[in-house]
Amino acid sequence: MEISDVRKRVHETMARAKRLAAERRAAADQASREFDTFLQRTAIPLVRQIANVLQVDSYLFTVFTPSGSVRLMSDRSADDFIEISLDTTGGAPRVIGHVTRSRGRRVVESEEVVGSGDPGAITEEDLLEYFLKALEPFVER
Repeated sequence: MEISDVRKRVHETMARAKRLAAERRAAADQASREFDTFLQRTAIPLVRQIANVLQVDSYLFTVFTPSGSVRLMSDRSADDFIEISLDTTGGAPRVIGHVTRSRGRRVVESEEVVGSGDPGAITEEDLLEYFLKALEPFVER
């Protein structure tokens, strides 16, 4: 193969990779802005409502809002929590729910996409459904 052909194809590959990386960064930035709005307007108020309902029924949970996520954590164990955050590491940004629960010395963790995963399309109902499903093991006693 001619060196000029190899050089041309390598340069095309580099240009394509740079263009795709720029597109991914732009999509991640847009998703981050949408997710921040979703957190402030929908997720944090809803998770606080869930925590209040649980506290009335003697299930003590606290809401934490670290940057870029919201976490509902059991007051009994710091290893028991449900959290949602934005995952921008894959091809398309998506909202991920993370559940960690301790059972004796064993810690059980799971992750799943919340709703459609698109931060601009997740509804309050999608989020409530996710939290209700994730809460079942914590309130089954």
